[in-house]
Amino acid sequence: MNNKKSVIAVAAVLVLGVALGIAILRTDKARPAGEEHGHGHTESATHADAEHHGQQAADKHEHETGHGDQEHHEDTDKSAVPAKGPHGGKLFVQDGFGLELTIFETGVDPEFRVYLFRDGKPAAPNQAQVSVTLERLGRAPQVFSFAPLQDFLKGSATVEEPHSFKAVIQALAGTQTYEFKFEQVEGRVQMTDEQLQRNGVELGDAGPARIRNSLQLLGEVKLNQDRSVFVTPRLVGMVESVRANAGDTVRRGQVLAVISSQALADQRSELLAAQKRLGLARTTYEREKKLWEEKVSAEQDYLSARQLYQEAEITAASARQKLVSLGAGATESTQGLTRYEVRAPIDGVITDKKISVGEALKEDATIFQVADLSTVWVELIVPAKDVGRIKVGDQARIKAAALEGEASAKVSYVGALIGEQSRNATARLVLGNAKGQWRPGLPVSVDLTADEVAVPVAVATDAVQTLGKGPVVFGRYGQQFEARPLELGRSDGRFTEVVKGLAAGERYAVKNSFLIKAELGKAGASHDH
Repeated sequence: MNNKKSVIAVAAVLVLGVALGIAILRTDKARPAGEEHGHGHTESATHADAEHHGQQAADKHEHETGHGDQEHHEDTDKSAVPAKGPHGGKLFVQDGFGLELTIFETGVDPEFRVYLFRDGKPAAPNQAQVSVTLERLGRAPQVFSFAPLQDFLKGSATVEEPHSFKAVIQALAGTQTYEFKFEQVEGRVQMTDEQLQRNGVELGDAGPARIRNSLQLLGEVKLNQDRSVFVTPRLVGMVESVRANAGDTVRRGQVLAVISSQALADQRSELLAAQKRLGLARTTYEREKKLWEEKVSAEQDYLSARQLYQEAEITAASARQKLVSLGAGATESTQGLTRYEVRAPIDGVITDKKISVGEALKEDATIFQVADLSTVWVELIVPAKDVGRIKVGDQARIKAAALEGEASAKVSYVGALIGEQSRNATARLVLGNAKGQWRPGLPVSVDLTADEVAVPVAVATDAVQTLGKGPVVFGRYGQQFEARPLELGRSDGRFTEVVKGLAAGERYAVKNSFLIKAELGKAGASHDH
């Protein structure tokens, strides 16, 4: 009898144990992911970025070593830190209704995704209407609506960087309304006005600016071919003397060399003979004219004398013109008919000399080059892709490594042809050279202002820092700075156009902004996506 009672007691204990085990298992299975033993928990201090943004563990990319979720999106209200859901997002639960909010960015621009739960189990995305309102520093509130997609609700817009904001989530499930709030901080550091002054950080306002659209080109100083002359003797002769050398500054009409030329002597002799014949013909004409007027001689004699006189004039003029074309007169001096003086055609500097005493010259030999160096050319090498950006009259600044300072000039010529081999075009500047320091052959760099454009929003180029994978400036809001990722446009070295990321009138750190970046690094408040 006693044995029978013992068996019954043992069986009852076993049944009770099995029942309790089943109840415990059901309780664990019904608890939403991210809750352990009924308690919410903060996100793991070493979780990957994919976990934070709702990506499965297989897709995650690691954060910086030792970087926790609270470093990326630090929750300021520690008592209200939401639990982490099964998709790596923030999980909110109230009265059996669950909602997980993630920022998903694998292969797409960052977007909100919402997953629904009912009594700890996944629910269809059409079981609730959801909206999220974000409040950012210096920005108007942004409202996101959601539409069902697959097993989640997708946000209506891109979640712009930085992911630093106060968020209010509102959900309507059936007739019940739910509201959840949280705040996360990213890329933000606090600095007082005293700290700014001590560190030399200066502030400015983003706003309109005029940005020069410039080209950086290489060039070379060359002679101004419009003010450069090649000197030739224009007749055959022997060099008797040379009175100028390369590098000499000469004046127009100055004697450069003396040549003895038999050809010149022949031309002068021809002129002298023509002048003698002209004198005789003039005398005969005047006599015959007087006799004809006095009715002493016949008109025919008068007309014949006039014809001979006119022919003599033509012959003498022709002989004289030949000498003028050679740059010589009837006689150069008392030293003879063969003497020919080569003279400088313009004021300038002798840049080339190819003549020696005793040398026999041909009439087309180049014996001197005289150039006016008060202006020079700067020839530019222009890539084919940039030819359309240059036009005559564009302003340029010229610098040379061998010279101090710079000079300005304007484009005077843009080539119409592209080199077959170089695939470059040629442009030309006319540069003033009153002091003579811009010597032909000198290589130069040219900053060419193709045009100047007005942009609605620009920041100082020195204010732009690199944080993560892109450029940022640090906006000033109260006592706090926040890194604002930017999409940049044109820049001229002084100002850079802001296409996206900062509005006109926003305050930002202009000078010594790198110190704020350093403080951000010390605080661990930055995050590299």
